[in-house]
Formats: sequence, structure tokens, C-alpha cells
Amino acid sequence: MQEKHITVGQHTYELQQPFFVLATQNPIEQEGTYPLPEAQRDRFLFHVRVEYPSKEEEREIMRRTTGGFSAEIGHILDGEDILAAQEIVRKVPVPEHVMDYVLDLVRATRPGEIGASDYAREMIDWGAGPRACQFLLLGGKVRALLKGRFHVTDDDIAALAHPVLRHRVVPTFQAEADGVTIDNIIEHLLESTPRGEAASVL
Repeated sequence: MQEKHITVGQHTYELQQPFFVLATQNPIEQEGTYPLPEAQRDRFLFHVRVEYPSKEEEREIMRRTTGGFSAEIGHILDGEDILAAQEIVRKVPVPEHVMDYVLDLVRATRPGEIGASDYAREMIDWGAGPRACQFLLLGGKVRALLKGRFHVTDDDIAALAHPVLRHRVVPTFQAEADGVTIDNIIEHLLESTPRGEAASVL
């Protein structure tokens, strides 16, 4: 991912920009697959959980996959459009109080940090690194634009905390024994981390 090329046998191929990597995990069966080391998981922007569909969504799945439904896929963006959008995203301003919120939230995941909470020391074995800060900010910028705003708010950061942090925080044995999940830990950190002075806007 990070090297922007792949090697197959004796041949190395450069990956054309833009490119991205998707990976899936099956929570039931692990045979033939192995969990990625934390350092490799950290390179993924989000860890998105896909739950069972709602009853109506499942009804629609049944309808579409057992009938004559067919969809035509049209061209929406090309590579140059995506690269241009990425440049625009990086220009979205982030107020200082939002930067502080990101720093406080990510640093609260580190049990060895000076001033770490008792909760973090008890429930977290390993906390999120600097990439979590970077991806919270980049994701927050995209969310702000999608919401029709030209600045990032604390709400943008809080909305993305779970997908950005859930594969970067390692729970302790105590947390797992108590049935405390990563999402429970992140929720606790969101509730206990003070937000900035400026008012949040959804």
C-alpha cells in the first residue's frame, strides 16, 4: 500500500494514481487467514463494521437477487477527478480547537501517556499512533464538505472516531474478560474527552 507498487515474481509494477486497498475480515471463520499485525492494520484509513441488514433491506436483497432486476453502472468520476477532489479536501481549514480535540482524543487512547486516565490504563493495552490523528482530520474534512460546510467541527471528528480508532486500539485482557469491546472503549473516550470552545454544528 504505502510503497505504491507491487511485485509479482521478478517483476515490479507501479500502481497508477489514485489507488486504494480494501480488505475484508470474516468474524466467524479464520481458517486460512491470519490477523494482520497492528502496524499493518494502522495503514488502513477506516475499519468499517458491516452488520446484518435491516428487515426491509433484506427484503430488497431477496427481491433483487431472485428476480429479473439488473442494474446499469455508469461512469461518474475518473482518476483525475478523484485526485482533484483530494486536493480540495486538503485545503479545508481546521480550527485550532478541533486540532486540540483530535490530539486529546487520540492521546487518551495511550495508557502509557503522562496523565493517562485510570480507565485507559485498565482497559487499553496499546493506543493509537499519529496516523489516527491524520486520518481523523482528513476524514473530518471530507465529512464537512459532504455536509455542505467549509470547516471541520468536533462533530465531524466524533462521527469518525469509531471507524478510525477501532483497529488501532488494543484492549487489555481485563477488558476482554469483562466483555468490554473496542467500541465500548471508544464511546467512553468520546464521553470523557472535552470538546473545544466553539459550538458544534451537525
